Amino acid sequence: MRFAREETFGPVAPLFPFDDEAQAVAMANDTEFGLAAYVYTRDAIRQWRVPEALEYGMVGINTGLISNEVAPFGGVKQSGLGREGSRFGIEEYLEMKYLCVDLTPSA
Repeated sequence: MRFAREETFGPVAPLFPFDDEAQAVAMANDTEFGLAAYVYTRDAIRQWRVPEALEYGMVGINTGLISNEVAPFGGVKQSGLGREGSRFGIEEYLEMKYLCVDLTPSA
């Protein structure tokens, strides 16, 4: 299906059958894109394990509303370079420099 292979920006909710968690993760990761993924589960351990295995920049756990002004917005793979928003967004434009200053008085 074409919409499963493209990055669709719209209200699309495709459902695909899977046999186990590993297959579901493999199917979700089998794309060149990786902006956002969503996991719905009642299993407290699965809610952390599956998002760690997903190759996406943002993962919603039991929610569809995952973006706000303090969240680092962005994807991985062909879905973006870096992050926007939050302190992580500004870091893309900054270069860190270490300064060491001797403040002892000269004689």
